[in-house]
Amino acid sequence: MDQALTIGVRYHVGHVLITVAGEIDIATVPQLRGQLTLLAAGGRPVIADLTGVTFIDAAGLGVLAGAAGKAAASGGSLHVVAGQYQVRRVFALTGLDGQIPLAGTLAEALAALPAGRDIRGIGQQPRARPAGPWPGPPAASTATACRSGEVTG
Repeated sequence: MDQALTIGVRYHVGHVLITVAGEIDIATVPQLRGQLTLLAAGGRPVIADLTGVTFIDAAGLGVLAGAAGKAAASGGSLHVVAGQYQVRRVFALTGLDGQIPLAGTLAEALAALPAGRDIRGIGQQPRARPAGPWPGPPAASTATACRSGEVTG
């Protein structure tokens, strides 16, 4: 696994966007963990855009699960954009797609943010959530499970 990991962070009014590209593996996970842990502890919704990720291993999934738990404990949330089939498949195989809301596009992730938290601009009406195979935010019981420490990373 030779591809470097690049991470970009943008702060928006209603959320924080972290864009990740490259390979998330045991060698690059400390870099991702450092950024994601700080963002997840902020109490705001965090969207992790993994559209540019070509590979993710168990270490990377552990960081995302840990960040989801930290975000829930801080009053925020973690949403993941996973456009690549390989990345979505790993989430599905491990069951992590039941713990972290997945979206196929950034627009879907924005639409899945809790109501009132994603401010798209003054005078604009919130967009309706699109129908599709991607679930919205986790139910209250999932958020409670994250707060109790059942999801660890």
